[in-house]
Amino acid sequence: MPAIFPSVALKNRQREIKAIADREPVYITENGSGKYVFLSEEVLERVISDAVEQALYENRVMQALGESREDFRKGRCYSSREELMAAVERKRSGHAAA
Repeated sequence: MPAIFPSVALKNRQREIKAIADREPVYITENGSGKYVFLSEEVLERVISDAVEQALYENRVMQALGESREDFRKGRCYSSREELMAAVERKRSGHAAA
């Protein structure tokens, strides 16, 4: 669960907020609405890296789904796990050779 503090905590609990911000983002609210985020540079780099990794993963999933739809449309269907794994291996070795 993310650390969430009201804006008045910036005055009363600075040390605690800084300690948490060294490990994870700290969200500061004003009147119950999100307003600010505090975090260390290392945490920011990790958050960005995680977001990039997630976006790349989602892109690979979307590509795989598109390829599977194209395979199905062209009649490339497999009736056993072994047939599927053989087709995957052929595809992988084709990409490796290219």
